[in-house]
Amino acid sequence: MTKTMTKQTTKTTPKKKKEKFSSFVNNPIDFTLLITIILLLGIGLIMVLSASSPSALAEYADSYHYFKRQLIFGILGIIAMLAISKIDYRFYQQFYKTAWWVALALLVIVLAIGTESNGAKRWISITESLTFQPSEMVKFLVIIFYAGMLTKNRDQLPEFKKGLLKHLVMVIPLIALLLLEPHFSSSIVILGIVCIMMFTAGCKFKHFLGIGTILIPLIIIVALIQPYRLQRVVTFLDPWADASDTGWQVIQSLYAIGSGGLFGVGLGDSKQKYLYIPEPQNDFIFSIVGEELGFIGSALILILFGILIWRGIIIAMKAPDMFGSLVAVGITALIAIQVIINVAVVTSSMPATGMPLPFFSYRWNSTIYITL
Repeated sequence: MTKTMTKQTTKTTPKKKKEKFSSFVNNPIDFTLLITIILLLGIGLIMVLSASSPSALAEYADSYHYFKRQLIFGILGIIAMLAISKIDYRFYQQFYKTAWWVALALLVIVLAIGTESNGAKRWISITESLTFQPSEMVKFLVIIFYAGMLTKNRDQLPEFKKGLLKHLVMVIPLIALLLLEPHFSSSIVILGIVCIMMFTAGCKFKHFLGIGTILIPLIIIVALIQPYRLQRVVTFLDPWADASDTGWQVIQSLYAIGSGGLFGVGLGDSKQKYLYIPEPQNDFIFSIVGEELGFIGSALILILFGILIWRGIIIAMKAPDMFGSLVAVGITALIAIQVIINVAVVTSSMPATGMPLPFFSYRWNSTIYITL
């Protein structure tokens, strides 16, 4: 009898051990998504080197200054991606309420001790040469918060008051703090992410139409109430009216894209990066892409972004639970919105706003998108 009990114990013990471990770490990698990210990062690094070399040489006597820093950020992003990919995403669900409070705290802190530049407090200085923009982290915290909250309240989402209205109200304090910085573009991005996530989760489209009649005019009023935003709209309508001042950057961007033609002037041969476009390695880097790589090169990069967004949608559809699906939707929406806004600004299809191009613009926190 003792031998029989020993055998049974031996048989049942491995089963109990297996139940303690999640099978998440053994899930297959989406190699299409991984290769797309690596390609975007690689091309982005090359374009940062090409776009920044004249200004880096003029400012730091080192043509590789921005490239070396972006390369370090890129490597750190890849390491973070590999590490985070081993964490079961369901781990974050238990902290979704904490994510909202952390986001709120970050935005309060940047208003209290943030570094002011051009009349805005958007950055926290870590060192003399390294700054942290809390709004970038807030975008991901909002995704975690709404994924958790919408999953918990899924049965209430088809209703207007308990669904759309109740959940939309939660983003208002964050938007208000962002507008105090002011950071209007991040406010629009976060609001767009939240609406896409709520619609995907089950909020009714007719409710969005109803609240949109109030929300859209309010956004327009907030956008135009500040003189500098109104000036951007005027400049967008006719940039050549003040070609030497407010319209300068947009006009130089259009010159760059137009001179690129079909195949571009060649990698490294841009003329507009020679102190015509201010900080060409940042938000207007896509204009240098258009000039050096032409329409074909620009189109291929946009196709890569399209593949990334497509894979994000597929992952969201195949997620085993609602929380995972909404996280994938939120991250995909974040990248898609920022790409659309950046390219629209660079091509003068919308008023100028500070919006980085993921994987391309020189900003250490823009490489955080690698970790998706």
